[in-house]
Amino acid sequence: MPVNTQFKKGVLELIVLLSVYKKDMYGYELVSEVSKVIDVNEGTIYPLLKRLTNEHYFETYLVESSEGPPRKYYRITSLGKERGRLLLKEWNAFHETVNNFIKESETYDER
Repeated sequence: MPVNTQFKKGVLELIVLLSVYKKDMYGYELVSEVSKVIDVNEGTIYPLLKRLTNEHYFETYLVESSEGPPRKYYRITSLGKERGRLLLKEWNAFHETVNNFIKESETYDER
């Protein structure tokens, strides 16, 4: 079942921050990693990477590639780690609140 576009927008930044927290990644690698969780394309990820870099959550560096031009890698900064922790805390609280509401509304399916 496809995920609602608004749901994806709301959690995409968190998924990208957590992915780069695990290891430095280049753009296409990050698209592949995020796509394991939600369906995204390069046109969605690259503007987000640019914004996160401009906001100092990521820093970039180039690595030579045997398959073409150098790749731009993204590394999370201490500010990015802080942002990731905040978003994760907010996500967990939101998720718990929504799930509790759904559990309390289980009779909805029976109508």
